[in-house]
Amino acid sequence: MFDPVLAEIRFGTGLSPSQKGPADTGEMLDRLTGPDRAADRWPLPKFEADAVPQLREYYQMRRVTKKGGNSPEVEAANKAYKQLKRQVREAGARQIAMQVLRGALTEDGLRERLTWFWNDHFTVVGRGLTGRSYITGFAEEAIRPHLTGRFADMLWAAASHPLMLQYLDQHRSIGPNSNVAKKSGRPYGINENLAREMLELHTLGVNGTYSQADVTALARLLTGMTVVELRFKVDPKYAEPGIQTILGQAYGGPPRDREADLRVFIEDLASHPQTLRHIAWKLAVHFISDTPDPGLVEHISAALIGSGGELLEGYRAMLNHPAAWAAELENVKPPFDFVVSATRALDVHPAMLERMNAKSLDTIFYAPLRLMGQGWMTPLGPDGWPEADSRWVTPQGLAGRIQWAMTAPQALTTRLPDPRVLVETALGVQAPQSLRFAAEAAETDWEGVGIILSSPAFQRR
Repeated sequence: MFDPVLAEIRFGTGLSPSQKGPADTGEMLDRLTGPDRAADRWPLPKFEADAVPQLREYYQMRRVTKKGGNSPEVEAANKAYKQLKRQVREAGARQIAMQVLRGALTEDGLRERLTWFWNDHFTVVGRGLTGRSYITGFAEEAIRPHLTGRFADMLWAAASHPLMLQYLDQHRSIGPNSNVAKKSGRPYGINENLAREMLELHTLGVNGTYSQADVTALARLLTGMTVVELRFKVDPKYAEPGIQTILGQAYGGPPRDREADLRVFIEDLASHPQTLRHIAWKLAVHFISDTPDPGLVEHISAALIGSGGELLEGYRAMLNHPAAWAAELENVKPPFDFVVSATRALDVHPAMLERMNAKSLDTIFYAPLRLMGQGWMTPLGPDGWPEADSRWVTPQGLAGRIQWAMTAPQALTTRLPDPRVLVETALGVQAPQSLRFAAEAAETDWEGVGIILSSPAFQRR
């Protein structure tokens, strides 16, 4: 059942000539629960620890510059503001290089794939220069630490993260009967964005058994969740008082207890059987097929429900089901996954990416990804990137992949691999005979490499 090639292609970030893959599913799970070496080697800024102090400085200088005039204070602030703005922009540009390096050189491809999966499940899009520059901090804090833990903990971490609250405008949601509303005398409204996405996308699913009344009641319960000085806070002054009935259960009460009430609700929602069945289906679709085997979905569901939402048990069930190891590669790699797997197959030296400036990163990664249809960290809505293969198999998208495969490898490595070797190290037994023949018949190395990386066989997992 276990296949070392499929383990790397389907459940990891692709085959590599220098990274040794796992020997069995047990080793896959052991690596997943072991040290996070890729994150340690190529660190990304965390929003709480790294971004918040810099962003505070950024906003403080911005307030001074808005005063206008030619005073020494304003001139100094203008100079510092422009310098910090450049630093913020450069920091944002560097993040794609660190993400690619993690996927290309990791010994634990499953960890990277799961991080990408959950980061898309809890989609957040950064707003403004600062939001875009520190968007990867969301996954570093809300996703990566909880990959093998309880779904309830990940759900709370994602829902309460400042970037999520700002993206869905939750920080603007104020109870009409809250203390703040009563004292101000102004009409305040409740924003339903987070409530709707929490039920529709994050847990029960689009076809879940919830109503508009549940969404509205949850939106009332979520009031008080806000962002103060770029940090998450539950502020009772903004909370709508009273009991809210959601999915047939009563939650809430005095605003002073709002955080405790929210945590109780999150626990119930995260362990709801419908939530865990939805998660099981999404895992099967993402890793195996757009139309997964019903038995596989049920097997993952049973493991998640039986464990109360322990994600590691869901992964274990997925990897131990025969349908997960079907020989045919059905899913198409999204553009970012394709680029990472190609970089991995080429065995690119980390220094090549670590030393790239913002212009080179745009030429090799940002611009091509946009052409392929997956702009870096910019999905069109809170539902994230589509899983359907048809979304990626488009004339423009395929043209972008071919163009990248024919040009980017020469910029990523000082010496291209022999195509006859690459076809084996990149695809192993999954390489069709026709592709082996094409690799051998290529007149130049760059043509052979491009043919392999742009081939239909390499595009699937």
